[in-house]
Amino acid sequence: MKYLNNTSWLFAEKILRMTVGLFVGAWVARYLGTEQFGLLNYVLSFVGLFAVIGTLGLDNIVIRELVKNEINPDLLLGTAFWLKLTGAFVVIGILAIAINFTSNDTYINTFVFIIGSTTIFQSFNVIDFYFQSKVLSRYVVYANIFSFSVSSVLKIFLILLKAPLIAFISVILLDSFVLSCGFVYYYNKNNLSLKYWKPSKITAMNLLKDSWPLIISGVVIAVYMKIDQIMIKEIIGNEAVGQYAAAVKLSEIWYFIPMVISASLFPAIINAKKQGEKFYNLRLQKLYDLMAYLAIGIAIPVFFISDWVVNLLYGNQYFMSGSILKIHIWAGIFVFLGVASAKWLVNENLQKYAMINTLIGALVNIVLNYILIHKTGVIGAAWSTLIAYFLASYFCLILFKKTRPNFYSLSKSLMLTRILYGKKTN
Repeated sequence: MKYLNNTSWLFAEKILRMTVGLFVGAWVARYLGTEQFGLLNYVLSFVGLFAVIGTLGLDNIVIRELVKNEINPDLLLGTAFWLKLTGAFVVIGILAIAINFTSNDTYINTFVFIIGSTTIFQSFNVIDFYFQSKVLSRYVVYANIFSFSVSSVLKIFLILLKAPLIAFISVILLDSFVLSCGFVYYYNKNNLSLKYWKPSKITAMNLLKDSWPLIISGVVIAVYMKIDQIMIKEIIGNEAVGQYAAAVKLSEIWYFIPMVISASLFPAIINAKKQGEKFYNLRLQKLYDLMAYLAIGIAIPVFFISDWVVNLLYGNQYFMSGSILKIHIWAGIFVFLGVASAKWLVNENLQKYAMINTLIGALVNIVLNYILIHKTGVIGAAWSTLIAYFLASYFCLILFKKTRPNFYSLSKSLMLTRILYGKKTN
């Protein structure tokens, strides 16, 4: 019941965010038009390629250590905070170098640094990790709802004022700042204080020792999730990015589901391993089955109503987005399974295989994007993403002896008839 209650809070927040964000986001897309909306998403994707470095792959590692309770929480959180803050400034430095290898003008580069600055405030996400480990996500929900409400109202206000694109980009930075303030507020309200956080060199080294494969895999994941929009911009232009981004928004809007479920149940999975391998594997299989059932249940109806939904939300100017959505939505199946599988890899301390698999997926995605975008335009980018997700999140697990059992578990979950008829898992 504790985990169910925690998941309910997270779902309530994400559903509210999805519902409001869908309509506000569509309104913003209509207002900006395909050209400006494409530029906005290009900047977000460009920064996203490097922003993941600022996380240092610590998220699941810190949660795992907090659940184990073998390290003083203040020492762990303090160390993680300073590592992430250092990582944020490294990201900004990398962006300063990376923009020299683009065709961007000063106007676009200004947007890049505004969005890039959000990584500084994301260092306070370690408070989110603490609440997740204690199954107290309602405080995270409170902070997220407040920041999201502020940014949504501001976006509507900016549309009514006919504000320029830079104003909407500035709201993204403000949203990150407000959220970090919310985390600190609820942390203090629980009789906890940041002043007790103390970084430790030894703890930092131990965390980075476990997280370095996740740093690399995180960068690689960012590449194969963001590179498509960057390559579309360079090969075709901003308007094509706008068409593609509109479809991706509708496809990826569901990705909060596996993240919420997996984040909420991660402590339960860690504890299940202590009770025996059979119970542990049973819990994992049930999680994978649930992910497959949900992902397929979303993909099928979206496939059939994609054109209608795109026209309703975005209008005729996004005429290509429906066709893109028909393909991209199926990638969600492997995202759902991949998010859950990633928890298993962390718990088994097999992060290096996640790094290898995502590297393969990223390389395939880049090559396919280059070939298919030139041949079939933005539709090719959607096919490239689907194939890359299939390889990185699922198929590559069969390549290694240690991850092969997980491949078989994921394969069982994809047997839809088995899920529907409720056959017992072996």
